[in-house]
Amino acid sequence: MAQLITPAELDDLLRSGTARVLDVRYRLDRPDGSAEHLEGHVPGAVYVDMETELSQHGRPEDGRHPLPSTESLQAAARRWGLRDGDTVVIYDDDRSLGASRAWWLLTRSGVGDVRILDGGLGAWRAAGLPLETGPVVPEPGDVSLTALEEPVLSIDEAAALAASGVLIDVRAAERYRGEVEPIDPIAGHIPGAVNLPTGAYMDGERFRDAASLRALFADVGVTEGVDAAAYCGSGVTAAQAVFAAERAGLRLGIYPGSWSQWTHTPGRPVATGAAP
Repeated sequence: MAQLITPAELDDLLRSGTARVLDVRYRLDRPDGSAEHLEGHVPGAVYVDMETELSQHGRPEDGRHPLPSTESLQAAARRWGLRDGDTVVIYDDDRSLGASRAWWLLTRSGVGDVRILDGGLGAWRAAGLPLETGPVVPEPGDVSLTALEEPVLSIDEAAALAASGVLIDVRAAERYRGEVEPIDPIAGHIPGAVNLPTGAYMDGERFRDAASLRALFADVGVTEGVDAAAYCGSGVTAAQAVFAAERAGLRLGIYPGSWSQWTHTPGRPVATGAAP
């Protein structure tokens, strides 16, 4: 279940010693957020690296952020100090994009209580709560993870879903339309995909309420029982759409290869313009 936690609620958990906190600060223009983490983080928060712990290196045709193996994710989670039964709280400072990737990987790997800090680090600061500086090196944990349970689409399954169900492209509208492409080799979108950008799910840094999210998804054809999935540029920000959908009582799969894989695979068609 997609669970949010307020800064005050997290502060209470920290005072009782019943939460493990993960700092997943990551941006396309600043993939390594470790320096910012050292300058100030929620007390006890462990820095999580998107590039090496929530992804693995692969070939260009695998996409920019291939999913980590269960074994490597488990090793990372144990480095973060996670133990079976822990309450895990995750945050970042950019619309919960990095936090959602960690939430998705952990919940779909068998961790039962994973929450996202509503409003991220900015909300924590705005609440007047303290920050801690310097590195956090917890005692290693012993959490046991399972293979991903979430529907994870291959490139062929994504192409088929765009024709038979609803495939959501969560990139900015101008990238979807093919007007600009700052990262990948070709501009446009997967033919048949609809556009619902990352910002649509948010009110500033906070997720919109469940009713508003249901209406957003309904506008692009996603209602209960509809076969649907999301993709983005490299499989990271699509997880934010999955969190939003679950908050709305809906279910989305993910095409993790996303546009970076699609455009590095010869022969894949590309659509441009505002229409699917």
